[in-house]
Parts: sequence; C-alpha cells; structure tokens
Amino acid sequence: MEINSLYNQNLAPMNDAPHLNPEQAAQDRAVITALKAMNKAELFGSDQELTFLLDRDTQRIVVRLVDRKTKEVIRQVPSEYILRAAAALESGKNLKTRMYT
Repeated sequence: MEINSLYNQNLAPMNDAPHLNPEQAAQDRAVITALKAMNKAELFGSDQELTFLLDRDTQRIVVRLVDRKTKEVIRQVPSEYILRAAAALESGKNLKTRMYT
C-alpha cells in the first residue's frame, strides 16, 4: 500500500507560503534553517527527513517524516483526517456529514 496516496496533495512548501509581516518571515526563515540543519545532521536517520508544509485549505502547518529515497510519507502531523475535520469546521459544514459520506 502506498502511504502517499492517503495524504492530501493540497499542500504547499513552507517557503511558498505568503508572509503576513516581517517578523513572521524571520520566524519562517529560522524554522527552515533549523529544519535544514536537522536533516543534514540526519537526526531522523540517513534515510529519512523532516519536512514542513502549509495546508492550503486550513492554512495550518503540516509536519511530515519522509523517506529520502522513495519520497514515501512515513508519518504526518496533523493527520489528514484532522486537516479535513478542521477544514469542515472552519467552513461551517456539518463535520459528521462531510467526513462520513
């Protein structure tokens, strides 16, 4: 089973995200720099890397642990279910109807 197919493709890399102000831009750069340092140090092993993305529907940060060779998503936080639930709640739709139909 391919795990990637379970995850939303409606995600943007963090560096593609619009910046609201200079302070937020500086924080984003600091996070990206720290992320690159962690991946270079192979804190998650030589075959895995951590990525940060922005979910376009909810504007929430998504953290993924990804296999470097296959690009397969090993773990995602928040999960796709939580992202869709948040999108449904923010849009005012009935969560139960949207998630189970």
